[in-house]
Amino acid sequence: MTSLILRRLGIGLITVLAVSIIIFFGTKILPGDAAQIRLGQEATEANVAALRERLGLDQPVYMQYLSWLMNFASGDLGTSLSSDVPITNLISDRYQNTIIVSTLTALIGVPISLMLGIMAAMYPGSVYDRILTFISVSLVAAPEFFTATLLVLIFVFALGVGNAVVVGSADGKGFFELLAHFALPITTLSFVIASQLIRMSRAAVLNVMNSPYIEMAILKGVPRKRIIFRHALLNAIGPIVNVVALNLAYLVTGVIVVEIYFGYPGLATLIVQGVQTRDFVLIQGLGMIFCMTYVVLMLVADIAAFVSNPRLRHPK
Repeated sequence: MTSLILRRLGIGLITVLAVSIIIFFGTKILPGDAAQIRLGQEATEANVAALRERLGLDQPVYMQYLSWLMNFASGDLGTSLSSDVPITNLISDRYQNTIIVSTLTALIGVPISLMLGIMAAMYPGSVYDRILTFISVSLVAAPEFFTATLLVLIFVFALGVGNAVVVGSADGKGFFELLAHFALPITTLSFVIASQLIRMSRAAVLNVMNSPYIEMAILKGVPRKRIIFRHALLNAIGPIVNVVALNLAYLVTGVIVVEIYFGYPGLATLIVQGVQTRDFVLIQGLGMIFCMTYVVLMLVADIAAFVSNPRLRHPK
């Protein structure tokens, strides 16, 4: 078990290192000069050269990369090129909304989606299964902005419930107040992750149901509910947990459309602003945070799969 976890941890570190190279050198090929953008078009060449020297942009690219990587490893994300503010300060103003919305969506959307998928696997081919499959496939085909627009039309304009734009601070609010405050973004994201989780949990459970030991339990007359929850679900937990981890990572890193649509500032919109202002340091720092989020969640998913399924710990 320890060797498997260490192996996954090593793969994660190699992934983070590879992504750091891609992010750093990828931002370097973006058009525009950060010093020129920061000083404006009227700046003299001497002022631009002095700022480039102060920011370390006059050094060789590989030296810039090694310095940036060591600073990141020590927890220093650097200073924004466009605003001269530490990246940690910019993130501290934004991360709360992203974390709150992601956490509430995970607490509500993930259990409901998994239960619906397992219920569909309990009654394959039934009317319930067909309706749920149709809804989940339809949600996959619907982009986030379409789902958000539909929810706004129904709840805000038709029923007069909620707000189309999330305004005000989330500070000092309780659990149910936060639910009301971010109701429409949470509902939109819940529909997005439900489209994946329902189909994948159903498929994972049905795949295990074709195993010989499940067929033997069916022949012995064991109730289908007991078979699924007692025998099949633990063996299907591996792919289900992986899909859950990917969707949780999406909630933190891929909600740009939802954040912009409902007007609440988060980490996803912050990186878009970094691209618009050619703020390479901000892009690099947020990119690494997003990458490490994926790596940590996938590591947790692998550990959960190893713990729940002995066959993964002993592949021979």
